[in-house]
Amino acid sequence: MSDLVARTGRLQQRYEAGFRLVAGCIPFRYRSTNEADDVKFGKVVEVLMINSTSGPGLLFPKGGWENDETVEEAAVREAIEEAGVRGDLMDFIGFYHFKSKSHQDEFSPEGLCKAAMFALFVKEELNSWPEQSTRTRNWLTIPKALQSCRHEWMKDALENGFCKWLAQNK
Repeated sequence: MSDLVARTGRLQQRYEAGFRLVAGCIPFRYRSTNEADDVKFGKVVEVLMINSTSGPGLLFPKGGWENDETVEEAAVREAIEEAGVRGDLMDFIGFYHFKSKSHQDEFSPEGLCKAAMFALFVKEELNSWPEQSTRTRNWLTIPKALQSCRHEWMKDALENGFCKWLAQNK
């Protein structure tokens, strides 16, 4: 079992103008390949997605941004807690708005959320992590990840945030 423990509760949750503030990342790696698909310089980009605990489809790690951490620290923490990966947090790729039925509360009665998403270059996959009993990791090519996204806003973050960032940073 991991000595890391996932944060729970919302006592330190940040809010802004009726939105619950969330931080997350799109973890990625380069895999060498001989395939012709998605290849640039003999490498294919794979992104890491995790299963949803509340239904079909895959997600990128994300969660509440708390008062005692920077948005970057929150994104890194969520990658460790939910996906069991560590690496280099790269650039901010954008803010994404969505509604969450499970995150309706007195500060955001409609469940409005604003997610700050980053690219995370994965350097280490942990053997144990806080949410390993409820999460599975899936490395996917970008086209497969786009098909697998549970939420439209995550598809948008991948296609219009991460892919544009990747094209500018290759």
